[in-house]
Amino acid sequence: MSVTRLLTIAVDAMGGDHGPAVVVPAVLDFLAQDPEVAVTLVGLRSPIESLLLASPIYGSVRTRIALHEASQLVSMEESPVLSLKNKKDSSLRVSINLVKSGAADCCVSAGNTGALMATARFVLKMMPGIERPAIATTMPSIRGPVYVLDLGANVDCAPEHLLQFGIMGSILATSPECPQPSVGLLNIGHEAIKGNEIIKRASELLRTAPIRFHGNVEGDDIYKGTVDVVVCDGFVGNVVLKTSEGLAWMLGQMIRTEFNRSFWTRLAGAVALPVLNRFKRRVDHRQYNGASLLGLRGLVVKSHGGADAYAFRHALLYAVTEVRSNVLGRIQEAVQERENLAS
Repeated sequence: MSVTRLLTIAVDAMGGDHGPAVVVPAVLDFLAQDPEVAVTLVGLRSPIESLLLASPIYGSVRTRIALHEASQLVSMEESPVLSLKNKKDSSLRVSINLVKSGAADCCVSAGNTGALMATARFVLKMMPGIERPAIATTMPSIRGPVYVLDLGANVDCAPEHLLQFGIMGSILATSPECPQPSVGLLNIGHEAIKGNEIIKRASELLRTAPIRFHGNVEGDDIYKGTVDVVVCDGFVGNVVLKTSEGLAWMLGQMIRTEFNRSFWTRLAGAVALPVLNRFKRRVDHRQYNGASLLGLRGLVVKSHGGADAYAFRHALLYAVTEVRSNVLGRIQEAVQERENLAS
């Protein structure tokens, strides 16, 4: 009788600001919640094993955890080029190698973004028909999560690259709840005459793509939930992401300050606490942790470097969702369909 192989995630246990101290507890909690997933932890044996053995959860999930040793680490400040050249046995690279070999269905790392992107592109290579990888993740809106890409992999983009981002983003956002995602191109106005020549040409290309193209959108449309996917170059996308994180932090601080002004405002805060907690959960950036490196011949998910265990669990969930929805296969089908139409 054949044994069904569990969905397997290769996890860079040494990446991020906190390394195994965050990654291992997050992995254990996630495995306890999803019995159909296995994890290969990659990194230095001693700190990983110590955390595993100290956890009360470990005994119930130990058959679904493997440890793959890697002797090197990539720091958050390290040059992507140097890490690619000199750190061939880093936990980051070994995790990606496991995806390439087929030993893992995807990998998750909170490590150095530049090194992760450079290594993933070198090891896994680009999909046929895709010229540039894109970093994609979800952001909150009044209607629910909105996918935004690119968030920093490509500072300068040609119209064709933005077209490819639109196709990949549409596939990523497709789900039973959203069978035909709408795609918007981020611009300085909704009108077709607005924007530079790259944006205008990209808009023309997106209108011919096998996606539901809404047209141009502005920055506020992200939070209004006007579309399901927002396409932009990496420079703009990264500014949007960091501005949004800063805005959420500022609002939290302002609300806290106002409710702490006096006895009466603190009393009002206690009465409003259930509402405030619900608001906090809706805008909590940790729920949106996990960014796809789209366009590669393998699934790679980047977690925020400063993620805590709660946030890292969401990155694991994000990765598993990508595998189960066959994002890789569907992107390749969509790109092939467009190439067939063009020929």
